[in-house]
Amino acid sequence: MLEIRRVLCPVDLSDASRHALEHAGVIARWYGAGITVLHVSPSPLVLEGPLLFAASPVSSATTNTAEREKLHAQLDCWVEPLRSAGLTVVVQREEGHSPAERILACAAHLPADLLVMGTHGRSGFERFVLGSVTERVLRKASCAVLTVPPPAVRAATPPFKRMLCPVDFSDSSVAALRFALSIAAESDARLTALNVLDLPADEELYDAFDTPEFRLRCEETARRRLDRLVAGEVREFCSPRTRLSWGKAYRQILEVADEEATDLIVMGVHGRNALDLMLFGSTTNQIVRHATCPVLTLKG
Repeated sequence: MLEIRRVLCPVDLSDASRHALEHAGVIARWYGAGITVLHVSPSPLVLEGPLLFAASPVSSATTNTAEREKLHAQLDCWVEPLRSAGLTVVVQREEGHSPAERILACAAHLPADLLVMGTHGRSGFERFVLGSVTERVLRKASCAVLTVPPPAVRAATPPFKRMLCPVDFSDSSVAALRFALSIAAESDARLTALNVLDLPADEELYDAFDTPEFRLRCEETARRRLDRLVAGEVREFCSPRTRLSWGKAYRQILEVADEEATDLIVMGVHGRNALDLMLFGSTTNQIVRHATCPVLTLKG
């Protein structure tokens, strides 16, 4: 079971990162964790575009004491509600030409158990590449990462009441399900464990396997495996349900998330070999890019 003792939340003083900080605060309260709020001021001469964690004018590299003091005051104002709620909050401000590398270095140094990041948009080119900072962090972070869409996409904040956990029976997805169950118990949420079944892409194999009998056998096997994962004492503190779907995995996950008005998607991410680092896992990549609710990815 993942333990959360330290949450890292990078902020750039935008509405999107404030929304992410609200999520970080709720999760920290659930687990009795401390929060490190990190602000990275990129070099004014370096442009990392397109930046999902782009610096707003106020977060440009400060050049005088007055600007630094203004920035410190803004950050203190942002974290005051968290401190008033009894949370232990550390504010860390750094300068550097690569915000992603500074975020990753901070996460490794703490070390962070959970990294919470706001995202800055879901249209056009940004939707295709995610933005250089968030994409790098998602690929390289060794801890769990929660990406939070801006409030314009969905204004809801925790506690999460409707959760979705895709399960492909890999070790990473089973570990993600266990963690999702613990969050569901903390927030008294409804959790759906979803397994997506698909037929071979090869046309000849597709025709051979696309029979009612084959589909029924696949569904029976998958349902038994899902039921075993959420059986026994799990149901004493949570009331999960299982669901099966046929089709392309990421499309089905997104469709079910929309249909159930999901507040949080929890996903296990497979290993970090060279190919996986390049593609970031096709299913995970598509979910993080297109989901309208926060997505929690846990590395397997």
